[in-house]
Amino acid sequence: MRPSSTLLGSLLLVGCLLRPAPSPAQAPGHAAQSPGSIDPMRPTVIPAGAPKDALGKPAVTKTEVSRRAVEVFGDSLILLTPPVIDSSAAAEPTWDMDVRTYETQERVAHYVTMFTGKSKDRIAAQLERGTRYEPMIRAKMKAGGLPEDMYYLALIESGFDNNAYSRAAAVGMWQFMTSTARGMGMRVDWWVDERRDPVKSTWAAVRFIKGMRDQFGSLYLAAAAYNGGPGRVARGLARYADDLENTKGDDAFFVLAEKDYLHSETREYVPQLIAAALIAKEPKRYGMTLHPREPFAYDSVKVPASTPLVAIAKAAGSSIPEIRDLNPHLLRGMTPPRTAYLVRIPPGSGATFDSLFAEIPKAARVATGVVESKKGDTVDRLAEKNRISSRSLLAFNPNIRRLKPSGRLVPGQAILIPSPSVASAALDVPDPSIEKYAGGSKRLKVHTVRRGETVRSIAKKYDTTPERIMKLNGMRKAVIFPGQSLVVSSKGGSSSKASKRKSRKR
Repeated sequence: MRPSSTLLGSLLLVGCLLRPAPSPAQAPGHAAQSPGSIDPMRPTVIPAGAPKDALGKPAVTKTEVSRRAVEVFGDSLILLTPPVIDSSAAAEPTWDMDVRTYETQERVAHYVTMFTGKSKDRIAAQLERGTRYEPMIRAKMKAGGLPEDMYYLALIESGFDNNAYSRAAAVGMWQFMTSTARGMGMRVDWWVDERRDPVKSTWAAVRFIKGMRDQFGSLYLAAAAYNGGPGRVARGLARYADDLENTKGDDAFFVLAEKDYLHSETREYVPQLIAAALIAKEPKRYGMTLHPREPFAYDSVKVPASTPLVAIAKAAGSSIPEIRDLNPHLLRGMTPPRTAYLVRIPPGSGATFDSLFAEIPKAARVATGVVESKKGDTVDRLAEKNRISSRSLLAFNPNIRRLKPSGRLVPGQAILIPSPSVASAALDVPDPSIEKYAGGSKRLKVHTVRRGETVRSIAKKYDTTPERIMKLNGMRKAVIFPGQSLVVSSKGGSSSKASKRKSRKR
């Protein structure tokens, strides 16, 4: 029985050495054990000059614990000399979408060279701008079931610019057309353009991309459809089905891209996305130094209809540029009329906003007035009288009527007059609700899906069958979503320019 007792005592010894000593408060009713003390039946000799603990008592070091463990167990799990970790060595970057497989693909390598060469300053500036929205976008991508690194799609679309405007009238960070944006539930009218709202447009982009990925079974085909239109991608997959028979996943995009079928912009789109993701995760490797910006953060408050941005800025202790930056979707220097509206203000200013807003004189909270045009009135004269520019007056009255050839205003018109502060805070943008397209093609009809529609209801509308629509669009399942473009009838090919433009709508 003696060997067992010795082993038990050794185990208790090591346990005591490893466990911190309790304070008197932790062990009421018992004498406090000295820190580092051990079983009195087997005392430990503490050499002179040994380190002391906080109470001035000899402290047991890790070295001694390790030595005692070796004596008892013949080995030690405690390393006497911890490994030296090179903190300067950067962790290997990771992506949650497949970029490494295509890193050496010719067009990907081309754009890596371009983005880190002659376009390096522009790309670096855009990546810096994107850092402000990155946490928000990544969170929404994740919540929507998409890889977070699809965040870089916005770099290719707009350089993370909420006010980006393309020649095709696509607007915002995610470059939506008016019809598609409305189909995705965004408000687009003369007062508000939510395509410019980074939060709402990101949600719409996530839903759109996820719908395309579910339809095509590939993230990169979904990206191609986001750029060039799902109809174009679906028809390409149907046309080259034999060549794609043994191709799976994202490889399908590169096979389709080799067929000279996709528009050049769409063909280059995915390689640009991959190149951007490669560079952005390792900017120093490519000679870029990025300075992250403060995250896009805000408080939300509700204000009455037709509230000037200047009044919101004053109550928030902010400035018009900052309020406009947080609310880029408010186009006219004021909130829209008729109903109360939720606006964003700098974080931390929401607690006192209501009381400070109430202190603003009522006259300063009025955004517009209405006057009736009189005989002899002109735009310039009326604008000067109200201390605004003629351009601002015309912007707030796009349907103003003038007499010919004098150009004077038709008497008796109700003219909307913005206050000088509202006029100065308004954006100089065209009416976003107007979209003009070339005439349709007799060879091809494209339908933009609206909320509540089904493949069957659309088929009935165009006097065709659900099976026909699914075949025309290369659909495996009868799953559609608002904003999606569907080919609903075709008499032969789809090579007309008008057809191509329509297929590229998003």
